[in-house]
This record gives sequence, C-alpha cells and structure tokens, in this order.
Amino acid sequence: MKLHDLQPSDGSRPSRKRVGRGIGSGFGKTAGRGHKGQKSRAGGYHKVGFEGGQMPLYRRLPKRGFRSSLLATNAEVTIGMIDSLSYTEIDVATLQREGLVRRNAKVVKVIMSGTTTKRLHFRGIAASAAVRILVESFGGTFQ
Repeated sequence: MKLHDLQPSDGSRPSRKRVGRGIGSGFGKTAGRGHKGQKSRAGGYHKVGFEGGQMPLYRRLPKRGFRSSLLATNAEVTIGMIDSLSYTEIDVATLQREGLVRRNAKVVKVIMSGTTTKRLHFRGIAASAAVRILVESFGGTFQ
C-alpha cells in the first residue's frame, strides 16, 4: 500500500447536500428551510434557551446550591481511625495506602472523634486544635 492508495471507507464521507438547485433535487426553492419565519432567513436565529419571549426555564427556576471543586481533593480522618493503624509516622500517602482517604486527596485534616494513646508523628497533615493538644500531650509532633 502506498500513500496515494489511501481513501476513506465507503459511506464514511457522504457528499454534501446541494440546496437551491431546482425542484427535482428535493431541496429547490426554499432550500429545505420551510416557508417564512425567523429560521428561514439568513442570520435569523435565537440564543440557546430562548422561548419566544416567555421567561425561560433557567430563569424561572430558583438558584440553588454550590459545590466546590476543591471538596474532591480535601479529606477528613478521625483520630480514632488513625489510632487503629499500626503506623506512628503518618502522612497523606500512608492514609491513601490504608484506604482512609481517596487517591486524589491532597489536603487531609485530622478531627477529634475517638482517642489515642500512641506517640504519633504527622507530616503534611492539618489537625483541629483538640487533636493537636491530644497528640502533643503524648509526645507526638506535627510537621
């Protein structure tokens, strides 16, 4: 096969519709646009969602809610969950490996629910004030 032998598959490139070429073509006179009206005219159309002057649906319905795209990359874990792990050095990768946070989590915060008696060392993880006090009371650190 050579470059000049290449051609598209049969039927994959239909020939364009030639309009306004007489009655026998089926697209003569009005050229497939019907009779009169805004859609039949050159440049005559309306914006998406236009309902002929009636208040459009997207304006009739109330605005409701907002969901931040940052929520997908933020995660929370409880101190009780972390206490159940066998690790003392905790970072985001460790929590992802153990399945406590999602794979796409970038920001992780430890919240106070449960308790711990371990000496935990957190790297790159935020914590609530109560968790910080608890962890530091057992000699743990936050970096």
